[in-house]
Amino acid sequence: MLRKVRLASAVALAGTLITGLFTVRAAGAAAEAMIPTLVSPTASTEFISRPIIQALPQAGTEAEEGDNLAAAHAGSLDALVDAQPTGQNLSDEMRCLAGAIYFEARGESLEGQLAVGRVVVNRSKSGRFPSSYCGVVYQPSQFSFVRGRSMPAVRTSSSDWHEAVAVARIADQGMWRSEATGALYFHAARVSPSWRLTRLARVDNHIFYR
Repeated sequence: MLRKVRLASAVALAGTLITGLFTVRAAGAAAEAMIPTLVSPTASTEFISRPIIQALPQAGTEAEEGDNLAAAHAGSLDALVDAQPTGQNLSDEMRCLAGAIYFEARGESLEGQLAVGRVVVNRSKSGRFPSSYCGVVYQPSQFSFVRGRSMPAVRTSSSDWHEAVAVARIADQGMWRSEATGALYFHAARVSPSWRLTRLARVDNHIFYR
């Protein structure tokens, strides 16, 4: 009798152990199913390219593009001229550029002065003329105000000179688009030379060509 009781107890204990084992496994499987799969161990990592910074604009071949930030803030050529520094510490090159504007277009509109200044700038970059502003201005038989290798005296205290200096800075840095974009030549409107050139525009008292 005692032997039967012991056998029954052993069978009951074994059943309890087997039931507990299956319960633990089931609970583990359920817990594992609740954990989200973050990264598949067999999947390769992929990155999505999504640019968030605007590409820089391509620089133009000339400063005539007129997309300088200073111009965008100024709103007009008059305002841009007024915003230029008033100091007169000019390099020789800038003095030559301002001198050409002063003697060729003094008293004309700012657009007319800028167009003259851009001709000097364009020539210096063209490869067909001297590569410096002074070289362009003092090239023989190009500018009527030049006397040999010098220009007449300038009244540097005058408003006309200050304006010419400001326009020269704008032309040099390409801050504003000229009405005669790309011009390399000009003449006074009162004369009619027989030039076989492409006419671009008339601005005030000058006609511009390339």
